[in-house]
Amino acid sequence: MEREMAAHKMIPVYAIATHAVSALGINTESHWHAVTGNRTGIRQHHDQSLADAPFWGAVIDPQPWQLVHAQTTSWPLTAFEKMAVYSALHALEQLEQIIDLNETVFILSTTKGNIELLGEVPDEKIGLMHSAEAVSKALAIPAKPVVISHACVSGVVALQYAQALLQSGKYKNAIVTGCDRFSKFVLSGFQSFHAVADGPCKPFDVARSGINLGEAAATIVLSTELHNEPLAQLLSGATSNDANHISGPSRTGEELGLAISKALSLAGLQSSDIDMISAHGTATLYNDEMESKAFDMLGMNNVPLHSLKGFVGHTLGAAGVLESVMIIESLRHQQLIPSAGFENLGVPKSLNITRSATNAKINYALKTASGFGGCNATAVWKAADL
Repeated sequence: MEREMAAHKMIPVYAIATHAVSALGINTESHWHAVTGNRTGIRQHHDQSLADAPFWGAVIDPQPWQLVHAQTTSWPLTAFEKMAVYSALHALEQLEQIIDLNETVFILSTTKGNIELLGEVPDEKIGLMHSAEAVSKALAIPAKPVVISHACVSGVVALQYAQALLQSGKYKNAIVTGCDRFSKFVLSGFQSFHAVADGPCKPFDVARSGINLGEAAATIVLSTELHNEPLAQLLSGATSNDANHISGPSRTGEELGLAISKALSLAGLQSSDIDMISAHGTATLYNDEMESKAFDMLGMNNVPLHSLKGFVGHTLGAAGVLESVMIIESLRHQQLIPSAGFENLGVPKSLNITRSATNAKINYALKTASGFGGCNATAVWKAADL
């Protein structure tokens, strides 16, 4: 993928619209106001449909859910598919000019899709491509959709793949939607790893004890054509693998560092050019340690860094897209995002963790993600007015 992107790197790819729905709100603006106001969507829940005991997480409230359902009743969709359609449609509504859907591809990033319906519906309806086709049909996009399901790096890889498709000339527009719902299946899985925090998660903090799960749908519309003023430019992306352990990250951070270096090289940048890092920051012991080592080996210790997961939890297949939506907002507003839950550094290498929303000159931002199977993915974003 990196070679293909390099061959067509002169064709700029712009983010022209975004949308997000999560425990923080029902649009991009509400997310930005919540994050810059340091208001988290994580709280304790008592819902036996999701867990037998109380748990901490970022679950969408009933009222926003009612709105999602009310605006997607025209199609025979599952709750998961309704979330994806809702986000994609609202992103498209932000455009001043309607894009040509015949020149558009829909890309769905998800890890679990309709997993909550396992055993309740025919097996074919659990398939991720079935959901992607249902969403694409609702959006009236004739091209065959694409599914990216690559553990926790799915969203970042989906953006990389969209960029490659657009720069190849196959399409002019890509609607990238990341979506996953909170489910008992997923929560019980992470609990079996003893990876779930017993309170609000604290990425990179000395007192961190694990993740909080969340749920979200987020969309970024990418294009090689300017239908309105661009929000940001996606410069590059790269992937790597630790080849270490199926559920444990690299012990050195070298492999994530390789993906960062590749992305920077493709963008024609040095590590010193990056003004902000949106880290994966799960608040698990080993992930945060590994990331600190990767940033340290590239001399990025002083770059302002945050994890969004203290606000929205780990949203799985939506994470890379949702967190990139917030990067775009940071570039637009020229403001650093705080890292909710952080108090005292608890990783082996020094990091410059952002504690509050702060005005800053942000030209280039780096997104990182890591996941089960040792996968790593990175993306470099550029402010639109550069």
